[in-house]
Amino acid sequence: MSRSAPWVREAAPAKVTLSLRVLRARDDGYHDIEAFTVTASAPRDLVTLQRTRRRRITVRVEPPDSAPTGRENLALHAVEAMWPSIALDGGLRLTLRKRIPAGAGLGGGSADAAAVLRALGPHAAMTEERVLEIAGWIGSDVPFCVHGVPAWMRGRGEVLEPVGPVGPTMLVVAVPGFACSTPAVYRAWDDLGGPRAARELDAPPALRHVVGSLVNDLEPAAEHVEPRLVAFRRRLEELVGRPALLCGSGSAYAAWFDDEVDWRAAVDRAQVALGPQRVWSATTL
Repeated sequence: MSRSAPWVREAAPAKVTLSLRVLRARDDGYHDIEAFTVTASAPRDLVTLQRTRRRRITVRVEPPDSAPTGRENLALHAVEAMWPSIALDGGLRLTLRKRIPAGAGLGGGSADAAAVLRALGPHAAMTEERVLEIAGWIGSDVPFCVHGVPAWMRGRGEVLEPVGPVGPTMLVVAVPGFACSTPAVYRAWDDLGGPRAARELDAPPALRHVVGSLVNDLEPAAEHVEPRLVAFRRRLEELVGRPALLCGSGSAYAAWFDDEVDWRAAVDRAQVALGPQRVWSATTL
């Protein structure tokens, strides 16, 4: 094998949080949550690892500036965590082909880190428990992204309760032309006195045995931090003809459909109005 050829590739699909309750602020700076989260077929990043001659780890991001390449990059943390357990006589080049927007609440950084852990796991002779331990150390969402199955996330997000097989749900996922800072949204939630979600949406038929309704306690805080979210949500809902829920701390929104014709028509309208790079048709995985 040429050392410049791809060694392993792994898709890194987005996570979509369909229901989020923030229970309390913790003494360690995190928050206890109860969130029902799924993996979506789009958007998704692609993670590639290539062997190199020099014994070091390098990071490349495509397009440039779509994600950090230094210590803020969670995928780099994942490579470094697995590195001592991989027998290589050279180094590794990590390439991230980014499609999940930063600051959208879709877990792009966590998905990339999880893809690295899945890709390198077979080469590191680690137990699944050890891989998940590393995932929880890297970030609260990374353990979910490693498994990728529908689950309730509790604690700060690292405690998972998979819900078993559920039917696929059709989604329209859309992101505005601006991002939301997760730390800023949680700080606003604290400053506002821990508000509850102002809106409660019906759950998709395939998920009603798991989650009664779709809520997001971070939505009031996110709209306080970034007031433009309100106008974007209303415009998206007008385009797709369905209510939309903020994904995590934002700025993306998701609306669900149970009719494929309506779903595809809604995607077309939203992509024409908002741009094909900001709207995705997705199904839950």
